[in-house]
Amino acid sequence: MLNFIRKTLIRQDQEYSDSSTSREEQTRIAASVILLEAAYADHECTEEELDHVIDTLRSDFNLSEKHAEDLLELAHRERSQAVDLFEFTNHINNEFSKQEKKAVLEAVWRIIHSDGQLEKHEDHFARKLTHLLRLSHKDMIDAKLKAREQIQ
Repeated sequence: MLNFIRKTLIRQDQEYSDSSTSREEQTRIAASVILLEAAYADHECTEEELDHVIDTLRSDFNLSEKHAEDLLELAHRERSQAVDLFEFTNHINNEFSKQEKKAVLEAVWRIIHSDGQLEKHEDHFARKLTHLLRLSHKDMIDAKLKAREQIQ
């Protein structure tokens, strides 16, 4: 079933862009799982956080709302089957530049700040993600401050 959904998403993605590849779709899935994990970092995901995830997917990957929702559904399934984040962060490390990884971290902070509260689990998640994406503490603080400015 999961393979069917992946193939369907890849086929849909090819309708949006002729240069699409399954590697690109895997990168989108990896980023989606990370964004979703940020939304659930405090063990509850608000509508506001989910809206931020969908908005981020739409803007960063230039997707329609339907495709972003399908991608989010796939990310939910991938997240539930994953043991940890390594497979997703490893894929992002291999595919993204440092600037793109900083953008992911900034998006994570926007999702975390979207409910107006910073829980210790959310802060821990962002710090762990910074390490897994091979970014510096300064990169994390810069992303956090930039995200906070954008939310306010």
